[in-house]
Amino acid sequence: MDGTNLDHHSAGVDMNNWKLPENLRWSFQHMADFLPTATISRGKGEAAQLPAAHRDLDSVMLAAAVPGEAPMSVGSVMASTETDGWMLLHRGRVLTEQYFGEMAPGSQHLLMSMSKSLIGAVAGALCDSGVLDAEAQLTGYLPELADTGYAGATVRDLLDMRSGIEFSEDYLDPLAGIRMLEQAIGWSPTKPPGPTGMYPYLSTLRRKTAHGGVFEYRSCESDMLGWVCEAAAGSTMPELMSRLVWGKIGAESDATIGIDQFGTGIFDGGINATLRDMARFGSLFLDDGLSLAGERVLSPEWIDQTLAGAPDSRDAFATGPGEYLMPGGMYRNQMWFPYAGNDVLLCLGIHGQMVYINRPARVVAVKLSSWPLPQDPARLFPTLRAFDAIAAALLVETQTAPAPVAPAAT
Repeated sequence: MDGTNLDHHSAGVDMNNWKLPENLRWSFQHMADFLPTATISRGKGEAAQLPAAHRDLDSVMLAAAVPGEAPMSVGSVMASTETDGWMLLHRGRVLTEQYFGEMAPGSQHLLMSMSKSLIGAVAGALCDSGVLDAEAQLTGYLPELADTGYAGATVRDLLDMRSGIEFSEDYLDPLAGIRMLEQAIGWSPTKPPGPTGMYPYLSTLRRKTAHGGVFEYRSCESDMLGWVCEAAAGSTMPELMSRLVWGKIGAESDATIGIDQFGTGIFDGGINATLRDMARFGSLFLDDGLSLAGERVLSPEWIDQTLAGAPDSRDAFATGPGEYLMPGGMYRNQMWFPYAGNDVLLCLGIHGQMVYINRPARVVAVKLSSWPLPQDPARLFPTLRAFDAIAAALLVETQTAPAPVAPAAT
C-alpha cells in the first residue's frame, strides 16, 4: 500500500466503516487508531530468540483434496488468500517469514477469535495455580449470574463451548447475537437495543438447552470466561494476561486488547499482536506448556487434557449445530482440533487468522489475513492443507536424516 492510500485510510477509516472489505487490510493493523484499547505488557524480560534458517517453502506442493484438482503450491495459496503476513517455525527456527502490503515484523494485527485461545491459556494458568476450578459453577465466582441463562453452567462448559446459551454466531445476519454484542461493546455504530457494555450484555443472555451438551461455537462463551477469570483472580484481563502468559512467552512487543465503554476487554476477538509473538505463543503447545523463553506458562497436565479432550468431546463436536467441515475433530480449552487425532491443533479467527501447531513435525505456523468475508472454507482449508504439506515434508526430512556420527576414539 503506498503512502497516498495509507494517508487516505488513516483519515477515512472509523467505527462506521472499518469492517468494509476494502478497509480490512488497513483497519486490522490500526485498531488503536479508531477504537479504544488497553495494553497487555510484554514485561521486562528478554525476547525469546527466533533464529533464522530461511528456505523456500513457497514451492512446496499441496496434496490434491479431490481427484483431478489443479495443482496448488504453498506460494499460490498465500497469494490468493489476502495474506498480510505468514511465518513458519520448525524446531524453534524460522524457515520463512513474509509480509505483504504495509505489514512489517513490528506490526500489530487484529487476531479476531485467535484471542479466545489466549484467554483459554489465562484460564489454564489460573486452573494450574488453583485460583480457578474448571468444574466449578460460574455463580461461585459471579453470584450475579444466578438470575441469568448462565446459572448452573460450569467453567468447563465455557472452555469447551458446551453451555446451553442461546446465541447466534451468524456473521451475515445483522440481528444475530454476535452483531448485538458488537453493538453493545461499541464495535458497531448502531445503537444497542439493550444494555451498553460487555458484562451488562452477557447478563441478558438466556439458556435454550441444558448446560454441558453439544458443542456450539459462540463468542459469548469466551467473553464470559474472561469475566470469570477476572472475578476469580481479582485482576483485569490485560494484567492477568501480561503476568501469566504474555510476559512469559518471550514476546518482543506489547499486545493490545480492544475495550468496551467501561474499559472491559473484548475477550472473544479484540486482541492485537505481531506475527512473531503469536508463533511464540503457539510454541507452548509443542513443549508441554514451556515457552521458548524457558518459562513455565501452562502445566504439562493442562496441555495433556487439552490434547485428550473429554471422553465425549468429539461426539459433542460432531452432533452440534454448525458446519465446521472437520470430520472427527473437536474443540477443547478454546482450541480447535481439525482432525481425528490430536497431532494438529489450531487457533482460528475470522477473516483468515490462524496459528497452526503440528506436534509430530514440531511445526508452528501463523497466518494473518484480511479476507473479504468472515468465514470462507475456500480460503481456510487450502491454508490448512498448505501447512500440512510443509509439516509432512519436514517430518520426512527429519526421519530420513542420517544419524550424527560419533567422533572416533583416540
